[in-house]
Amino acid sequence: MPALAYCVDATAAPPPGYAFAGDSSLPSPDLFSGGPPETTIFTSPVSAPTSENLSWTPSLSSSLYKIDGWGAPYFSVNGSGNMAVRPYGTATLPHQEIDLLKIVKKASDPISSGGLGLQLPLIVRFPDVLKNRLESLQSAFDHAIQSQGYGSHYQGVFPVKCNQDRFVVEDIVKFGSPFRFGLEAGSKPEILLAMSCLCKGNSDALLVCNGFKDAEYISLALIARKLALNSVVVLEQEEELDLVIDLSKRLFVRPVVGVRAKLRTKHSGHFGSTSGEKGKFGLTTTQILRVVGKLKQHDMLDCLQLLHFHIGSQIPSTTLLADGVGEAAQIYCELVRLGANMRVVDIGGGLGIDYDGSKSPDSGLSVAYELDDYASMVVDVIRSVCDRRSVKHPILCSESGRAIASHHSVLIFEAVSASTYEVPSMSSIELQYLDGLTDDARLDYQNLSAAACMGEYKTCLLYADQLKQRCIEKFKDGCLGMEQLAAVDGLCALISKAVGELDSVRSYHVNLSIFTSIPDFWGIDQLFPIVPIHRLDQRPSVRGILSDLTCDSDGKIDKFIGGESSLPLHEMEGNGNLSGGGGRYYLGMFLGGAYEEALGGVHNLFGGPSVIRVMQSDGPHSFAVTRTVPGPSSGDILRVMQYEPELMFETLKHRAEEFGQEDDDGGEGIANSLAMSFRNMPYLGSPSSCFNDTDYNGAVDSGAGDDAEQWTYCYA
Repeated sequence: MPALAYCVDATAAPPPGYAFAGDSSLPSPDLFSGGPPETTIFTSPVSAPTSENLSWTPSLSSSLYKIDGWGAPYFSVNGSGNMAVRPYGTATLPHQEIDLLKIVKKASDPISSGGLGLQLPLIVRFPDVLKNRLESLQSAFDHAIQSQGYGSHYQGVFPVKCNQDRFVVEDIVKFGSPFRFGLEAGSKPEILLAMSCLCKGNSDALLVCNGFKDAEYISLALIARKLALNSVVVLEQEEELDLVIDLSKRLFVRPVVGVRAKLRTKHSGHFGSTSGEKGKFGLTTTQILRVVGKLKQHDMLDCLQLLHFHIGSQIPSTTLLADGVGEAAQIYCELVRLGANMRVVDIGGGLGIDYDGSKSPDSGLSVAYELDDYASMVVDVIRSVCDRRSVKHPILCSESGRAIASHHSVLIFEAVSASTYEVPSMSSIELQYLDGLTDDARLDYQNLSAAACMGEYKTCLLYADQLKQRCIEKFKDGCLGMEQLAAVDGLCALISKAVGELDSVRSYHVNLSIFTSIPDFWGIDQLFPIVPIHRLDQRPSVRGILSDLTCDSDGKIDKFIGGESSLPLHEMEGNGNLSGGGGRYYLGMFLGGAYEEALGGVHNLFGGPSVIRVMQSDGPHSFAVTRTVPGPSSGDILRVMQYEPELMFETLKHRAEEFGQEDDDGGEGIANSLAMSFRNMPYLGSPSSCFNDTDYNGAVDSGAGDDAEQWTYCYA
């Protein structure tokens, strides 16, 4: 502790019970047995390098952030130390990998420089990854069906609640058309969008109508059948059957009906709360029997063709999966025995993804199986039960939204500054303020000195804390000045640092609203992989938490995968401030393509991110931008809350003109600034940024210079 050697008043008399060795100053480090403990930002599986000069490699970053665990086969670290996207999974060739940093440059660079002028935060969508996920799921079931001699086929549906974005849903219908892939809806707006999108899909694709229903909802499902769409009304409540019977007769439609069964099988944790006998949805066996009886009474038992169930999202193991599927298969066979025209088993959602790379069945963030394992278990269990009961193998359907959509988008945001408690360098000027301490505080100070001399770490910290708390109380009573309190704070921080107890975790301020873009973290403590998207060839030297822009204490991320309470990060270059001209520091949140966009709110009136759609291409940077959507402006967000931005602007403009006699331009400069603020996104921007009223989906200006020319090919 060299800095502490002169920090204690040498004239302070030692308290009873302590004897000073020579003088009363705090000792140098060699008086502390063993020295202060080493601190490091690293935890397993990566150990801290033994030397600052030891080279750091991208592979070490990949291991540190567990990218190979949660990211495979779509995300990796390239040789430049940047996060790369492998759009075709394991089939991606080296030249087809896409550098995320180059996408951010293309999106955020000014239009005059050949960029798209989009403001961050930014969602980057990769339709190629979406297509690969869907094809991989289909392939897993096809392989299991063929290898086990299963007598039917698999055709899944995408639950649009996972991501209702028009282009995501349209892509899934397009990519899934060869496989009869359909959609699942749970509300009236969702069934309307599903009906519209499936008009361009495979005619055999299922439209599974789940959720609570009224007459209008059921009418829409029946109208879908009149439009030659393969809609199925799944009964969530027994009373819905009366509406189906009545409305089908009025509309002269023969409905296809399904029942959702409440299974006894249930898994623990948050995602299992919708399963089990006390789950929110579905019918008990008694209710299912009454449904069968009523359909038979109305000569409509042939309309009952689908059994649906849901064990819960993020099923952790195939053991639990087999238990639930086996129970449902028995119900299916019983319905066949009772005379229903059963054709389809819809196993619902539950196909999980590995958020933390642990491959553990005991983690709510991971699953202990792959796609092939999941499909093989489903096929095997249903085949075995049906064979024992001499029942024809049903069509298999799943609602695997999380597994399909999560990987296809990445949220990119920027750290704009970093804060940490700076330990002051104590000087004689600051130390003089300690002379005015009260007697009891000075006694703590003397005890602190003695403990330091004897190398007693814990006692040192005890007296330092006692001194600090006593001085705080005196300050509150008006008996201590701010200079004295600051000197005590500095001394206590210096001591904490010397004995290795100072909290070195920094707060990185990010240009993001967690409530808008990562709502599941705030709402249900869902963790997502968060990684710097560049500088991964450099050793991260600090640990930090992420604080967002909102005026809310919950607007921070202080839990990370792997059970960590902070994240390894790099020092921000040039202080990282938007006004400081320093280097940008970008981070990415991965595996958030399902649910986050739909669940996000407008807390503090921060709207959603900008969105860019990127396809793999054969150009020099391996990608082409096919669509961009600027994030909502401040005016857009105000309209959501029933304000009228145009009237607000006119009111403020009139006010500027009224007081414009003090300005050379009569208030026009103020009016222009106001107009810009209404049209810009509410997130932080650089001082030089200005609104450019340009068609973002237009071509890049070919006259933007050399930098623009290298990017022009990137816009399809």
